[in-house]
Amino acid sequence: MIRYESRDWDWEHLRVSIAEDVERVGRIEAVPMILEVVCRTTGMGFAAVARVTEDRWIACAVRDEIAFGLVPGGELEVGTTICDEIRQSGEAVVIDHVAQDAAFCNHHTPAQYGFQSYISQPIFRGGQFFGTLCAIDPKPAQLKNPQVMGMFKLFAELIAQHMESQDRLAESQAQLMSERHAAELREQIIAVLGHDLRNPLASIQAGGRLLGKTALDERARMLVSGMQASVMRMAGLIDNVMDFARARMGGGFEIERRTDANVRETILLAVDELRLAHPDREIAIDVVLDEPVACDSGRVAQLLSNLLANALRHGEAGGVVEVRGRVDGGRFELSVANPGPAIPPERQAVLFQPFERAEHHHGQQGLGLGLYIASEIARAHGGTLGVTSDDAQTRFTFSMPLA
Repeated sequence: MIRYESRDWDWEHLRVSIAEDVERVGRIEAVPMILEVVCRTTGMGFAAVARVTEDRWIACAVRDEIAFGLVPGGELEVGTTICDEIRQSGEAVVIDHVAQDAAFCNHHTPAQYGFQSYISQPIFRGGQFFGTLCAIDPKPAQLKNPQVMGMFKLFAELIAQHMESQDRLAESQAQLMSERHAAELREQIIAVLGHDLRNPLASIQAGGRLLGKTALDERARMLVSGMQASVMRMAGLIDNVMDFARARMGGGFEIERRTDANVRETILLAVDELRLAHPDREIAIDVVLDEPVACDSGRVAQLLSNLLANALRHGEAGGVVEVRGRVDGGRFELSVANPGPAIPPERQAVLFQPFERAEHHHGQQGLGLGLYIASEIARAHGGTLGVTSDDAQTRFTFSMPLA
């Protein structure tokens, strides 16, 4: 019973495979022209591309000017064809005049199908026998010459190359779809994980606030402060991961620009949060906004936090980090600068790509999403995020139009 089921499956698999081969040849735009050239050049009335296996002969493409009666998908009994012999030998067969050909004058195939001239060239796909490019006619024809035989060989190779190109394209598309599916699944998992991490993180943050309101000695207060700073850093990482996953899955960076956004207050709050996380670092603020700035203040705070975290992480340990904000010439500019070694030009070119990190001295590593997220927030505001860097200072500048 098992053997029969296996054979049934093999037969079904072969049937589907052959149907795909017929369809594949039918998609080659050059095949109808090839068959027309074959008939016009040789004077023969029937030409075809055939799929030939041990058990089947199937027409994949046909040009029939003699009412032979075959159409694409039509079959002949493989044992009644000369193509079956070509499948076994792998060599072309050329007959000018069956009645005068010593090898084929008594052959059963010409007698059964009523042709006098015949030519068939094997087609090999990927080194394996696929089928034949063949032509027949009830009248004799001059076929045994280098021009006709060379033409058939060239056309057979051309058909094989088209099929191999289709195979490579299908394989590439399948691989692309598989990789795209894997990437989407990975990003969905990241987004769900980031969302689920918020709840325990919020609990830790609430617990830290409660501890901060109780009577603690100096060491305990420092520990609580450190915990709160770590919570803030983790919250920032989660925000970046979720924003990245949302952007990669097509959601983009949504912003809500408000004309009443208190941008200066937003900047001061973002700086205070980073000061809490880095009590040993000095952050200087120089923000003068003479005009209202219509923006998404929450996103601007996120952008500034990412730039500040980057400056504190990569700048010189004892250096002062500078935050500067201005409205000038119809644009709002917000910049963060830190002293430290220059970022090489080749590194600057990729800083805003996801998972890229600047070189630094402290050995700390982030996800490499902070600058990418900041640049996407800038783009969502219709602005830009740029960098200038020399041996004295590195400055990241966010610039956006007020209107």
